[in-house]
Amino acid sequence: MNPVDIPPVPPVEIHAPDISRWREGNTGVPFVHLIDSGLPGPRVHVQALTHGNEICGAIAVDELLREGFQPRIGQLCVVFANHEAYARWDPQDPYSSRYVDEDINRVWSNAALAVGETVEKRRARELQPFVDEADFILDIHSMNEDCVPLMVCGTQEKNARFAAELGMPAHLLLDTGHPAGLRMIERGKFGLPDAPERALLIECGQHWEAAAADVARDSLARFLGLTGLASPSWVEAHQRQPLPERQRLVRVTEPVVARSLNFHFLVPIVPMSTIDKAGTPIAQDGEHIWTSPYDDCVLVMPTQRRFKPGQTMVRLGRLEDI
Repeated sequence: MNPVDIPPVPPVEIHAPDISRWREGNTGVPFVHLIDSGLPGPRVHVQALTHGNEICGAIAVDELLREGFQPRIGQLCVVFANHEAYARWDPQDPYSSRYVDEDINRVWSNAALAVGETVEKRRARELQPFVDEADFILDIHSMNEDCVPLMVCGTQEKNARFAAELGMPAHLLLDTGHPAGLRMIERGKFGLPDAPERALLIECGQHWEAAAADVARDSLARFLGLTGLASPSWVEAHQRQPLPERQRLVRVTEPVVARSLNFHFLVPIVPMSTIDKAGTPIAQDGEHIWTSPYDDCVLVMPTQRRFKPGQTMVRLGRLEDI
């Protein structure tokens, strides 16, 4: 990809909170807090900083802990995941702290967790018991490019239905899994269609836009309400934005994965835009050309900046009514 085609780094509009006060937690695992209502109910896992430069989730979770939130029922597990990458956050070089050694959101299969001693593998093993005990998961993320918020529902229809109950954001995403490895929301029972457990991953917008922090706050509040841990009045008091008038589902059919550093797009890259006609060339890498597999093909979460062979550059999907 020609460096002149790489867009400039977006401005950093939000401030990364100091989370050092939350290091000790109460579970014996750094940056993991378990808040028990003392009453029967679901076990809810809320995670920020799966990637160390996606700070909107850290803002929402930090505020929740500082408020002293107490669930009405069940248990709430609150996690700052890749705190070691976050400790390297530099607003002058904001892309560099995504992870230390590898992407922690690609290591959640048992086989991957069993081998390797990277920073992220060690941290995932620390978090695994909390993930495996959960009934509901909300994983709070943001995106490289300027894009409307998306709810990633993994590969399971049950999660799309759950996101429809949540009521936000306007676009839900069902995909085919990530080619680079298993994500947390697909681990174990969360990846089984008939299991009652549900897991959602929200992409709140571009990493450092102010609106992303509000989406993170809203999704966290509504998730706590949907799972019964927060009262309707508490949820209402913590909303920053109205719900969308309707939600639509994008069903991803395939990823476009870079094969070499010669990868480049052949069409203008606008997130969530559509390619009208099937067979339209979308991207090229050497002799290989990807074309739109059907009419009205949606370009989901494209990236035009730092990449390497094996990285997903864009996902292709169909837009459906819910």
